[in-house]
Amino acid sequence: MIRAELGDPLEAFVTRLVETGRYTSENEVLRQGVRLIRDREASLAALDQSITIALAQAGRTKPADDVFGRLERKSRALSDGTE
Repeated sequence: MIRAELGDPLEAFVTRLVETGRYTSENEVLRQGVRLIRDREASLAALDQSITIALAQAGRTKPADDVFGRLERKSRALSDGTE
């Protein structure tokens, strides 16, 4: 079993949560806290993965001027009926 020393301010906070009926026990408060940390860690891992993927794909991008120039030429060709 895990035991933790929270310190006076956090222990007082947990006690108030139980006394006000928000939670039924100190253990319930701590379990919910750990669940929130677990979920945050999962979100951060997903963000890290997205950043890693984006950085890996960064070398495969084209400058915006090149893309817009190509689109403008294509648009002109369609308007002229030459494409």
